[in-house]
Amino acid sequence: MGNAKINRNSSPSLMYERGMRRVIKSVPGFLVKIFLNLWCGFSLFAFLWILIGSLKTNRELFENVWGFFQAPQWSNYANVWNNYHLNTYFINSLLVVLGAVFGLIAICAPASYVLSRIPFKFKEAFSRFFTFGMGVPYQLLLVPLFFVLFSLKLINSLVGLCLVYIALSIPFTIFLMMGFFKTLPSQLEEAAYIDGCSPIKTFFKIMLPLGRPALVTSGIFNLIWLWNEFLLALTLLTKDSKYTLSIGLYSLQGSMQYTGDWVSLFAGFTTVVVPTFMVYILLSRTIMEGLTMGAVKE
Repeated sequence: MGNAKINRNSSPSLMYERGMRRVIKSVPGFLVKIFLNLWCGFSLFAFLWILIGSLKTNRELFENVWGFFQAPQWSNYANVWNNYHLNTYFINSLLVVLGAVFGLIAICAPASYVLSRIPFKFKEAFSRFFTFGMGVPYQLLLVPLFFVLFSLKLINSLVGLCLVYIALSIPFTIFLMMGFFKTLPSQLEEAAYIDGCSPIKTFFKIMLPLGRPALVTSGIFNLIWLWNEFLLALTLLTKDSKYTLSIGLYSLQGSMQYTGDWVSLFAGFTTVVVPTFMVYILLSRTIMEGLTMGAVKE
């Protein structure tokens, strides 16, 4: 196991990194900086506009849509949280997304370690199979998934949606973790083998703790994507009590056409965006470590 040969030049993550570097180098540096600054400025402006709008009254919003509020209306959040059932949608999203993220890490961490470090027959075929899975648009799977879950009586089930999220996110998560595990030095496995560690014990005691940046990075990326996922939840959940936040906001937007309480919709948007935004800010350094270490040569 410790003498496993690693072909880093054919690493998918390394090939992707080289391709991106060639594309970026072909564009003048000042144009890249201008584009990134404009993109960040637009994103920040849109977020602040929604945040300020969520603290206005409906009259203030329609009289001056770009203006500031006279006094913050915190009651908008209480209104959308209690009267529009956003508390139920929030708990549903939390259960589904956290269950999917922990399930993905439990499945993909050992799988990616074996695919990247342990030589066995058909190893390359398995790796290509997972890479191929990233290229399949999940929109093509909506009808088969619906009938499979219907036959298993998992329509309108948070467990069923969680299982679908896990199955569709496995290729990307394994792809991301494989790039990181390939960079870990083989001397650690050789030392563990000399000390009498079995391969399983070596993974759990040594390699898995070292893979923390990759675990956190893949967990955050999946959390952000699944937290905002809309189409699968819309297809597989039809009961109001089972809605996730994205479907709840869609339902809320429909009701606003009759109630005219648009500031509550702004408060709902803010409630959805802020958790993922804060998690990304707090763990941004670990995310960057996980991404960059996956492309560094030993």
